[in-house]
Amino acid sequence: MTTTSANFAANLESIVGASRVLTDPASCAPYAVDEKIPAAVAKPANAEEVAELIRFAALEKLAVIPCGNRTKLGIGMPPSRYNIALDITTLNRIAHYDPGDLTLGVDAGMPLAKLNAALFEHNQFLPLLVPWYSRSTIGGTIASGIDSPLRQFYGTTRDFLIGAEFADGTGKLCKSGGRVVKNVSGYDLHKLLIGSLGTLAIITRLNFRTFPSPLASRGFVASFPNAEGAVTLRRVITESPLTPLTLDIVSPELAQLFATRAPATPEVAVFAGENQALASKSLPPIGNWIRSNEWQLCAAFAGTPEVLARYERDLMRFAANSNATSTNVLDDTTRPTLWGRLRETLSMLIEFSPASLIFKISILPSHHAAVFASLRKVAADASLPHAFVARASSTIYFALLLAASDEDTSARLSPCIAQIFDFSSASGGRASLLFAPASIKRGTTVWGSPGSDLALMRRLKSAFDPQNVFSPGRFVGGI
Repeated sequence: MTTTSANFAANLESIVGASRVLTDPASCAPYAVDEKIPAAVAKPANAEEVAELIRFAALEKLAVIPCGNRTKLGIGMPPSRYNIALDITTLNRIAHYDPGDLTLGVDAGMPLAKLNAALFEHNQFLPLLVPWYSRSTIGGTIASGIDSPLRQFYGTTRDFLIGAEFADGTGKLCKSGGRVVKNVSGYDLHKLLIGSLGTLAIITRLNFRTFPSPLASRGFVASFPNAEGAVTLRRVITESPLTPLTLDIVSPELAQLFATRAPATPEVAVFAGENQALASKSLPPIGNWIRSNEWQLCAAFAGTPEVLARYERDLMRFAANSNATSTNVLDDTTRPTLWGRLRETLSMLIEFSPASLIFKISILPSHHAAVFASLRKVAADASLPHAFVARASSTIYFALLLAASDEDTSARLSPCIAQIFDFSSASGGRASLLFAPASIKRGTTVWGSPGSDLALMRRLKSAFDPQNVFSPGRFVGGI
């Protein structure tokens, strides 16, 4: 935690004030990234202070990692350098909001749940129901690239992020896109920030297209003795005229976890009809409508009473034709019990097994059945418990549930990691090791083999951050 300036803390305090600089090791420890602790934490109050901090860091050749509430700092490789944690949680205003135009501009440090609570007053929301939802900031959500089960219906962040303001690696304040859809023109540079892990720029503000909040919704669960039945039902639904909000396949091991545990992250009600008393409390237990030793196909849908009745009728018929062993429809009072767990799958896996390896595998749904079998074989060969959820939109989150004593068994885990990367690539997909203990990361690359776009990625990094100030070493190819 050395720095190049004898007046390091004094320089930071001259920019943001003494009350918003932390240098005590105990205060800096919560900002650690893969066991690396920054020398200082700075909390800028506005974009201008962000820019000045970056100029100071560039001058002193210091490394900066931006962060919000730090729920997803575990994603990526360990940083090669880390001097300053730039905490943007004080940038937390709604800058502009036009409910009639369905557009919003919000500072990057705004908590996502607080933002959606404000939008809900106008029966609108952002469909970013991501893990650690009640704690996540909007900037961290975008920078991490974590998706939501609602991706099935609303698409990804790329589909409704219309502009951004950010500071580049020289300390210049930049803008991309616009505040309203009709003004968006030119290159969509702001979309490069999605999933960039803070390696390109410090996000200060984001502009979105908002959506009407579903006024009435239902959940649907069908159980199957094998994965093929769940995959078949999912295919039937996706080929039908139905357009569910979410459509996920849950492995028996994850269903067992859902049945026995609740997320530690406090629950927040976000839609009309949900139990508002859930706020700041844990989710209730799962009912007997989920068979924890079987595969589950879980869907959510919304609409008028007539639309809800049609969904219920068609889904029941599809499930019967697919030989489901049980089917259940969940109303607005019980649906959040399951939906909250689906949203919080990653947080629940880490809470259950902090040393877990969690992979994100992007692969066409038509290959999912074969991938399921390969994943289960990898886990069985290593004698490791596992669990996973598969989104219909192509993403699979797969966890090897390690005990704390298993962290350093790299000889046992390296073949597992290599196999998952290899068969994902062979099937036309791509895998990344989303979360893992630092000891495992130091012996592998969490991104797999670099693709043909690595040279372009390096050019982008150089253009946005010429002195390699931002999160050095955390992204693909050591970017």
